[in-house]
Amino acid sequence: MAAGGLTLVIVAVTLWVSGSITPRVQWSLEAIFLHAEVDPNGVLSTPVYIELENEGQASFVITGISAEIPGLRLLPADQAKGESSVVTVEGDNRQSVERRVVITDCAAVPHEPQPIRFTYRTWLGPGSVEVMGNSWGLQGLTGSVLVAWQRGLAAKVCNEAVSPDWP
Repeated sequence: MAAGGLTLVIVAVTLWVSGSITPRVQWSLEAIFLHAEVDPNGVLSTPVYIELENEGQASFVITGISAEIPGLRLLPADQAKGESSVVTVEGDNRQSVERRVVITDCAAVPHEPQPIRFTYRTWLGPGSVEVMGNSWGLQGLTGSVLVAWQRGLAAKVCNEAVSPDWP
C-alpha cells in the first residue's frame, strides 16, 4: 500500500516538474525594440515583443495575454497586423509574440513589479497563470538602478515621447 502511494507521489511530482500539469511559463520583453508612437488621436503606445519561454518538457498553447496595470493597457492580438492570438510553445523552447502597450498615464505606472496573466491550454485542459517579469536596469547619472519592468517600459517610452529629439 505504501509503495503504491509513493509511486503516485513520484508520478505527480514528475508531471508537475515537467510542466505537464501546470506550464512553467517565463517571459521577458525585448526592450531594444521599444519606441514611442503617437497616433492621430494623441494616444501614446509602443509595440512590445514578448519572449515566452517554456521551462517544462510538455508543450502548451498560449490563448491569451493580459495585464491589469495602472497607467498601461496591454492590447489583445491585432490579427490585421499579423499578430497571432494563439501561440504554441514547445517543451524547453521559446516563442516570440508581438503586442501593443498603450500608455494612458506615465506617472500612474507602479514602481512595484506587476505580473502578466497568461491563459493557456495543455493536454489536460485550459488554465491561467500570472507571471512576474524581470527587473530592468536603467542608466542614471550615478550608475544603473533596477526598476520594475513596467516602470522601465513607461520611463523609456514616455521620456522618448517628450524628448526634443523625437520626430
